[in-house]
Amino acid sequence: MDNVAGISGEREKPLILFGLGGVGRALMQQIGEQRSLHRERYDLRIRYLALCDSSGAISEPQDGFTDELLAEILQHKEEGGALASHALGQPYESPEAVVDAVGKPGTVVVDCTASDETVGALLRALELGYQVVLANKKPLTVVQDVYDGISGTLGNARWETTVGAGLPVIATLNRLVASGDEIERIAGSFSGTLGYLMTGLEEGRSYSGTVAEAYRLGYTEPDPRDDLGGVDVARKALILARGIGWRMDMEQVEITGLYPERMAGLSVEDFLTELPSLDEQYRAQVEGAAAEGKVLRYAATLSEGACSVGPTAVAKDSPLGRLTGTDNLVELYSRWYSPNPLVIQGRGAGVEATAAGVLSDIVDLHFCR
Repeated sequence: MDNVAGISGEREKPLILFGLGGVGRALMQQIGEQRSLHRERYDLRIRYLALCDSSGAISEPQDGFTDELLAEILQHKEEGGALASHALGQPYESPEAVVDAVGKPGTVVVDCTASDETVGALLRALELGYQVVLANKKPLTVVQDVYDGISGTLGNARWETTVGAGLPVIATLNRLVASGDEIERIAGSFSGTLGYLMTGLEEGRSYSGTVAEAYRLGYTEPDPRDDLGGVDVARKALILARGIGWRMDMEQVEITGLYPERMAGLSVEDFLTELPSLDEQYRAQVEGAAAEGKVLRYAATLSEGACSVGPTAVAKDSPLGRLTGTDNLVELYSRWYSPNPLVIQGRGAGVEATAAGVLSDIVDLHFCR
């Protein structure tokens, strides 16, 4: 991409990208595809200052990041290469060192990693007056002080895609809180994988068979326990709890996973082999919910200062009860949205949807200057 500034009056948005996994690469593709739209509608031109993974970084060459170079870097990553092994790649001391080395006024630091090692870089960027966009949940779910440091600069920070991918969950919650509306309760299904599992159980399929099918279709992580343990859903619930204003840490979120501790140390193959031993347990839970006129959902619930995540029996005619498949859904109950909640539903997973949400956050920050 040609990096000559000021073409046709365009305003540059310098960008440092951490994380070139699925979401980071999809973001780069979408930035390239939407270049004309951004120029014509927003007078915006995104300029890469550095691309970073856990191994190292490629800083902006003297002639800028051309389309050809960006395509080459993407191909290098898609083939499993590390940036440090690229001809232009260099290891770095720390993510914050990259921010200090190449950042400039107006820079946005984008975190598409799945690591808490970017915390220092995000806080340093905000300290310097830069902006940050997160698809990474971990910095927002470590100690409360880090969340406060990021959220306290709301005009310079966006993290919409940390809960519900491209769904406007965070923006909606922030608007309700800013209006003085009192959030009384939140209930949500924040995992497409677990939504798929709950739909299968409701349709009478076995727990083991549905998990195995989700694994085969690629809906689960390479180790299905990363989904079934509920920790990712708990992180999303904690972000919402802190967004309401609750002072809460991960240890205070009650998590009920979908497999027993005795199966935690098994290989993936052995874990899948052992799954039929859980079929009766979950069949009984589904039948128990049905006997009460309810259905089973893997839900996050925030109410009266408590936050829990796990299989939950909900009213069949509620928004959560009617949810099927892999969609995400959140019910927001407040002073103004009661007894009927404000409901947000839609595709809540996938690298393309998440990357689109990140790009939207970057463009949104463009207008905060």
